[in-house]
Amino acid sequence: MVSEHASPLAAVGGVDAGGQNVHVAELAAALARHGAEVVVHTRRDDPELPRRVRLAPGVVVDHIDAGPAAYVPKDDLLGHMTAFATDLARAWSGDPPDVVHSHFWMSGLAALDAAAPFGFPIAHTFHALGVVKRRHQGTADTSPRGRLRLERDIVRRVDRVIATCSDEVRELRHLGAQPSRVSVVPCGVDLGRFTEDGPVEEREPCLRRIVVVGRLVPRKGTADVIRALAAVPEAELVVAGGPAAEELGQDHEAQRLRQLAVELGVQARLVLRGAVLRPDVPALLRSADVVVCAPWYEPFGIVPLEGMACGVPVIASAVGGLTDTVVDGVTGLHVPPRDPLALAEALRWLLERPDVCAAMGAAGARRARKRYGWDTVARATLEAYTELALGRREVVGA
Repeated sequence: MVSEHASPLAAVGGVDAGGQNVHVAELAAALARHGAEVVVHTRRDDPELPRRVRLAPGVVVDHIDAGPAAYVPKDDLLGHMTAFATDLARAWSGDPPDVVHSHFWMSGLAALDAAAPFGFPIAHTFHALGVVKRRHQGTADTSPRGRLRLERDIVRRVDRVIATCSDEVRELRHLGAQPSRVSVVPCGVDLGRFTEDGPVEEREPCLRRIVVVGRLVPRKGTADVIRALAAVPEAELVVAGGPAAEELGQDHEAQRLRQLAVELGVQARLVLRGAVLRPDVPALLRSADVVVCAPWYEPFGIVPLEGMACGVPVIASAVGGLTDTVVDGVTGLHVPPRDPLALAEALRWLLERPDVCAAMGAAGARRARKRYGWDTVARATLEAYTELALGRREVVGA
């Protein structure tokens, strides 16, 4: 596996650490449980990190030297991908893989360059497409110049694109992907950790609780949830994500959200929790009456699955992978993105109906268990790998 900026060892919740980190870590561990030997190659961002670190039984994280051994924003990493590919090729020459699975577009570039002399089959998961980001962010898009062109090139060159949702397949077809070279395998959820039963975080008994979990970046739509909160009385909003609680005062987005709450008169009902340790997330989710995921766009979104697995209804923007995971009217509700009024209406409707909340939560838990466990995801991913490996052997044999 190649995941240039999203290390499976990283603490989730920072600006560039989120769902992809979780996806790579959990998928790698699940693949190993099914008999695969997995090496995850990621960029060294700390000089104290050893070259190789054991992540789980059968999984090793390999730190590639490319650029400074320090944090570099992912949008500034493109210039280091040649060095990344060179070190990657050196690693593969001594320990050749059967299949390479790259994650995110820059990892795809590095993997293609590194694998060129060897002919290893390459599967690729984008996690986010530049064309979608540009559509929604416009001039605020900080992606490196040429990203859209390079992603089209990746689509053409890799042996298989593993998409995470049906919406992504439509986007890939517009980029020239051949349907026969696209598989759909969703992200997953840790069904051992995210369960209906378990500890529940204490909460204010007089208020209904709305929970948002995610990075503190504008596109996640937390400001829209705060605007909706102004029209949902007797409810509190708990936001988990971003830097540690003691550092929120220096975080630009946290300051912006707090100022918005003051302007709307809801500051007493907004709790910015900051980073929450991964083991503590299930108890927080179980304490919610409803989990809200209101991004402007979302390639997949793992938090809705985590909320569903904990038996909590989810209100989600009708975008990207959220239209696959959250079943409108069954496991939660869909709302238009960037529409606080529609979100407020959905929140009021659901919070006024505890029996509906309970039924939707139970349905979400059943759906998560049936479709989205990491072992299920790993089996589907291994099927795609096997097809690639066998197909490449047939070509070589011919």
